[in-house]
Amino acid sequence: MNNLQSLREEMKKNNYDYYIIPSADSHQSEYVPEYYKGRAYISGFTGSAGTLLVGKEKAFLWTDGRYFIQAEKELQGSGIELMKIATPGYPTIEEWIEDNVKENDKLAFDSTVISATEFKKYKSIAEKNKFEIMMEKDILDEAWKDRPKFPMENIFIHEVEYSGKSTKDKLSDVRKEMKSLGGENYILTSLDDIAWTFNIRGNDIPYNPVSLAYAIITDKDAFLYINNEKVSETVREELLEQGVSIKEYLEIFKGVEGIKNSVIIDAQKVNAKIYSLISKEVKIIEHLNITTSLKAIKNEVEIQNIETSQIRDGVAMVKFIKWLKENICKTKITEISASDKLEEFRSQGENFKGLSFNTIAGYKDHAAMMHYSATVESQYELRPEGMLLVDSGAQYLDGTTDITRTFVLGKLTEEEKRDFTLVLKAHIALASAIFLKGATGENLDTLARRPLWDYGMDYKCGTGHGVGFFLNVHEGPQGFRQKGNTTVLEPGMIVTDEPGVYKKGKHGIRTENVILVTKSSKDDEMGEFYKFKTISYAPIDLDGIDANMLSDDEKTWLNEYHKMVYGKLSQHLNEEERDFLSKVTREV
Repeated sequence: MNNLQSLREEMKKNNYDYYIIPSADSHQSEYVPEYYKGRAYISGFTGSAGTLLVGKEKAFLWTDGRYFIQAEKELQGSGIELMKIATPGYPTIEEWIEDNVKENDKLAFDSTVISATEFKKYKSIAEKNKFEIMMEKDILDEAWKDRPKFPMENIFIHEVEYSGKSTKDKLSDVRKEMKSLGGENYILTSLDDIAWTFNIRGNDIPYNPVSLAYAIITDKDAFLYINNEKVSETVREELLEQGVSIKEYLEIFKGVEGIKNSVIIDAQKVNAKIYSLISKEVKIIEHLNITTSLKAIKNEVEIQNIETSQIRDGVAMVKFIKWLKENICKTKITEISASDKLEEFRSQGENFKGLSFNTIAGYKDHAAMMHYSATVESQYELRPEGMLLVDSGAQYLDGTTDITRTFVLGKLTEEEKRDFTLVLKAHIALASAIFLKGATGENLDTLARRPLWDYGMDYKCGTGHGVGFFLNVHEGPQGFRQKGNTTVLEPGMIVTDEPGVYKKGKHGIRTENVILVTKSSKDDEMGEFYKFKTISYAPIDLDGIDANMLSDDEKTWLNEYHKMVYGKLSQHLNEEERDFLSKVTREV
């Protein structure tokens, strides 16, 4: 509440009636450097997604279904009201602003952390309601005492032996798409797109190997705007050889002002400041980032590397499962110590560069919070009863992993075993799907929900997301969700399959693998069909399954999957570990 009061004092000094703080940085990143975590600092809500709106007397925080339970806990006593996104009875932030911000009021925000899309919506409402938008000042600089420093980590080249394609070739592909869209210039601001295009990686954001940078690409030139201190001479020379010129990070604004004729932007990624600096004489072509679509389809080198990294990750998972199962009754294990042990096993693998996100280890009712993050104060000690959900992943030079397993630590209730089995049935329903070319994640999402719907259950999130290649663990444009994803699934795309059951005060269960879109069959009359290849390798806990609830086809899928897991991993394990793996992948 003290932090909220400090913000209101700065609002009063600047004569602001309302101030918006989103979760994003200047590049609309999902996960951001500490420097940009102002929403968490002011509100106390630590989830990765949410928007805070502070008025003189009231404050509101919008977040989605993944965080409802967590937000309710973290906002207690803060004076901030939770607004549940996509929930009946709760207005969107735009609807709230339209209904409550009146003529002559001043609505303010930092223009670098609001997307062009959001800015245009707020501007339209402001024109209708006749209030002012103030966006030139970041008052968090004054309200946030001891604000963390802006990140300045060095970048490095991601070699072609891993990426499979040179920067020069990627720029050529980008320019072909620019020409087809009729754009002479292309502003690129999203960090994973920049990292992919220029084959660079960094350490500015925890778990995401990216660096804060902007880029402008023309038919002949490519400019990378980044703090010069981050670029060694070796990296600079390599980029110059690939046709890339280095400019200072904040020079992007002059670069934008100098753009002539036409420019392509992704309005959901370009921030309001950059958008407002584009000359009115310039034709703006709004389009999903060209690079987002290009990097979504992994090349053969990337796919081979990813499968290798997944095997290495699976070995770490098996070692962790063995340790967990054998030590649950012998020594004290907590949610945090379990997470640390899994990281230890992963760190022993080749090419390990860190975790791909903060491990979610939720025991019993903690697992009902989809993105629960244990603290020393909140963590549970594990006991030989109930279930532990562990959602984790790693960054390797040759791939990014993301896998969830729910482990049975002791005797389960009938409800727990039923729910565990339903989640498995949901997972199998999607993993085993064969679908017609042209299908989208929105078309297929229902396959995973059907087994749960039959029992009157659902989960308030998507069923899966794209995964980067030694990049962000969440990557678009493909994904599985009920609404809003019309991206056609194509061979080479990687997606997660992660249905779940989350019961407040009881338990949370999720089973997640990474799956690869591949070709299935082609018939000139009936069309071309695709399927999924599972490329995550770790046992699914047989102790949680009621085999009587599985169909013969589902049993076959599970047995074949476990046979594959054993075949992929056993050669990398010692005799004792192989024996353990053989037992936990036995046929049902």
